[in-house]
Parts: sequence; C-alpha cells; structure tokens
Amino acid sequence: MQIARDIPPVISTGQHEALTPVAADERIETLDVLRGLALFGILTVNMAGFSWPVEHMMMRPPFWETRTDVIADWTVRFFAEGKFYPLFAFLFGLGAAIQMERAESHGTKFTGRFCRRLLVLLGIGVAHALLLWEGDILVWYALCGFPLLAFRRRKHKTLLIWAAICLLIPALLIMLLWALLVGSSFVPEIARGIQKNLVEDPETSARLVEETIRVFALGNYGEIFVERFHNLLFIWLVGVFYMPTFFAMFLLGLYSGKRRIFQNIAANAVLIRRVFVWGLAIGLPANLVHAVGMSVSDLSDVRFVWLISEAFVAVGGPMQSLSYAAAIPLMLQGVRWKTWLHKIAPAGRMALSNYLLQSLVCTTIFYGYGLGLFGSVGRAPGLGLVVVIYLAQVAFSGWWLKRFRFGPAEWLWRTLTYGKHQPMRR
Repeated sequence: MQIARDIPPVISTGQHEALTPVAADERIETLDVLRGLALFGILTVNMAGFSWPVEHMMMRPPFWETRTDVIADWTVRFFAEGKFYPLFAFLFGLGAAIQMERAESHGTKFTGRFCRRLLVLLGIGVAHALLLWEGDILVWYALCGFPLLAFRRRKHKTLLIWAAICLLIPALLIMLLWALLVGSSFVPEIARGIQKNLVEDPETSARLVEETIRVFALGNYGEIFVERFHNLLFIWLVGVFYMPTFFAMFLLGLYSGKRRIFQNIAANAVLIRRVFVWGLAIGLPANLVHAVGMSVSDLSDVRFVWLISEAFVAVGGPMQSLSYAAAIPLMLQGVRWKTWLHKIAPAGRMALSNYLLQSLVCTTIFYGYGLGLFGSVGRAPGLGLVVVIYLAQVAFSGWWLKRFRFGPAEWLWRTLTYGKHQPMRR
C-alpha cells in the first residue's frame, strides 16, 4: 500500500523542494512483490469470513463436512491466518520510514502530510467497513500510524525493544484472560455464570447462525447493512485488543526502513537470513499449536482451548510473517524466482485498490444483493475461488498500470493527501 523509493545520497542546496508522489521507476520492486503476496494471503484468510458466519466455523462437531474442507481450513490456519495483516503492517511502517527519509532529503515537512495521509486512509477504511465489509483493516493501520510519529527519531535498539513489548502484550492478555476464566470455573456459582453468559448452548448457536446466513444470503442491502453494523461494533471492540500487534509490526517496518535493509539486500543478506530462520523457528511451532487447538476446540469449550490457540497465533503469526518478508528478497536474488514473482508486482503496486476490490467482488458473490451464495460454498471450493479472483487481479493490475499511473484508490488517496489533482493517465 505504501510507495517506496531507493533514495540516493542528497547534497542539500538549502532550498525546500516540492515533495511529489514517487514515480514508477523509483520504486523498490521487492516491496511491491511482498504486497502482492500479502494480497493473496489476505484473500485466502478472508474468504471464509466473506462466505460464512464466524461463529459457525467455531462450532462443534466440526463445521466443515468434507475431508478436503477440513484439510483446507487447517492449511489456512497454519500458513495464512494471522500472518498477512501483520505483513502489511510491517510494509506500512517500512513505507513510512522511506517517506520520512524522502521528506528530509527534499527539506520538506513530513508530519502534516503524513497525518493527512492517515486521515484519508481512516476515511477510506470507515467507508469500506460500513458500506462493503466489516472485516476492514485499514482503520487500524490509520490509527496505529499516528503514534508511529513519536518513534520517528528513536534509536534502532529502542524500536526493537518497543516492538518486542508490543508484540507480547496481546498474547499475555489472552493468557491472563484464559487463566481467570479457567480458575473461576472451579467456583460453581461463577462457572454457571460463565456458562450462561459466555457459552451458548448448541441449539441457540445454530439458530443464530441460521438467521445470519438467511440475512446475508437473502436479505437486501439495508438488512445486510444493519447486520454488518452490529458485527462491526464487536469487531472494533476486539480489534483494540490487537492494536499492539499492528503497532509492533509498524515499528519493525520503521526499523527496517531506517536501516535501509530493502534498499540494499545484498549488504543485509545475513540479517535477512537470520530473520527468516528465527521467524520460522518461532512461528511454525506456535502456529501448529494454533491450528491444532482450533481444530479440537470451539466456543462452547469451558476449558477455552481456543483462547490458548489465539495466544500462540498472536506471537506466531507475526513471526511467521517476518519469515515471509525475509524469504521474498532472498528468492528474488534467483533469476527463476524473480521471473515468476515479478508477475505479481503490479498487483502490489495497487494493493489498496485490489484490497477494496476483493471486498466488492466477494460480497457481490455471497450477499443477497448479488449471487446470494453466503453459507453455501465449502472451504476447499472457497480456496479455488481465491486463486481465480487473485489471478484475475494480477492480470487486471498489469493491464491497468500500462495505461494509468496509479490504481483508482491510490489516485484518490494521493489526491486528497497532496490537496491537488494527481495526473492519472500515462
């Protein structure tokens, strides 16, 4: 989503140059490839949320009926869930660092324009959540961007320390909640209260799920809007809980940008390999616990195993996302991989437009004002649909960028940020 530039050394003339959007030939292709990969991962995870109620997927006996659906769901949890939103957050922080450096090289003010950029993104995110899909993530990126300014001139070590602290906060809070719930369950009166208020009986859950499916599959836009708004309030409440994770990835991206790691991959190859190895060493076991825990637990489990699973993915997800971020620049050093990965870079160049387009396409497919397929597409067929949509986006992005400078959402974002019309056609 962020624009990147490999900035050469600048000899100051003492004059302030106008800061303009980055030209196509000034971009760092590795970051565009990473954004393209993140788009695929995000759609992979979101597909179930587009097509089914979240509560339904956490019911027992197992929600997915076929073996292929169960395998597909397990695969998504292990390789994708909780990995790609953090990857985008990392890229956002990295892009912010590049923008800071670019502003300084031009002798222009950074803070005001960056804040306008965040406010525009916040507005786009709110509109996306209210009008299209409640699973929006742009709001959280915009809100986390403001405190990033306080770390603009912090030392590298300070950024890493704060990132580690923020990364652990959600996991520690989740484990604390789990300990309180499990400990309280040994007191009969409290256990009955937990059972009554936190754990719904299967019949009640089934009725609520059936009603949710009916509204989204058969309802008109107004009915779906009301249901989406109720879901959104809950999502925003829970989202506050995970803001430290997003901010931790922002800080790691800022650290990477300040060290110019992606501007000079060859010089930082040893560090990148270490991040790859440690990301997998921590991420794979933690995400294995998450995938297994979610497969044997559900919302009615008074042992709250699913909470433990969430605590593990709160750490394992970001760590595995860092291994993905490290793997791509290493793979791009090889000619064969570079040839293939280069193809998804256009999708990454207009990542914001593609992210919004995913919501538009999927809600049209699944909601009542479109094809009305909500609650009828299994997990495995859903992944097939992910591949089709993503390949179409890659092709469309390449076609679009041959004719236009920016994606449509990127053009709007830039125009509102800079306060003047940006040239669109090449």
